[in-house]
Amino acid sequence: MIPSAVLVSAYASGWFPMAVEPGEIRWYSPDPRGIIPLDSFHLPSRLCRLMGSGRFEVAFDRDFDAVIRACAAAERGDDDGTWIDDEIRESYQALHDAGVAHSVEVWQHGRLAGGLYGVSLGGAFFGESMFHHVTDASKIALAALVDRLCSRGHRLLDVQWVTPHLARFGAIEVPRRRYLRQLEAALEVQTTFR
Repeated sequence: MIPSAVLVSAYASGWFPMAVEPGEIRWYSPDPRGIIPLDSFHLPSRLCRLMGSGRFEVAFDRDFDAVIRACAAAERGDDDGTWIDDEIRESYQALHDAGVAHSVEVWQHGRLAGGLYGVSLGGAFFGESMFHHVTDASKIALAALVDRLCSRGHRLLDVQWVTPHLARFGAIEVPRRRYLRQLEAALEVQTTFR
């Protein structure tokens, strides 16, 4: 297991871990880095209507373990590999137990429909992975996350890399040097995720 203090120090320095082979963890600090600027998050009107429809319930940290396990299964896809192996899962569970890692969960009829998890330090949130069992559930989780971050004064939403999916919500790439300046400023913000 990666010690929590090592993970916190790594995130505060712009690094994050991924399992690449069974028992092998590598550390990454991409250049450019993917972020979603909180002030320009794009919420499609269809998704906004869906969020207000009452079809889903959003919760935070109700079942972190179920979220990270579902993310690992989603990352696995058609092959046997996933960057969320048992060591990563146990390490982030320890961070969750320490109040540093959090889950955003979307429930439907008492079942977990989708969600995401990540790490919160100061005014920075580092998104790690998301999944869905029900169409649009992960998008609702992302929108709920942004709402939570904005309402608590966070300044940075790190998504590591920009994917076409995240680009639809306003994700952009920034050079590492700029990212590290934004990270430093965000870490100075006195706020909490919960």
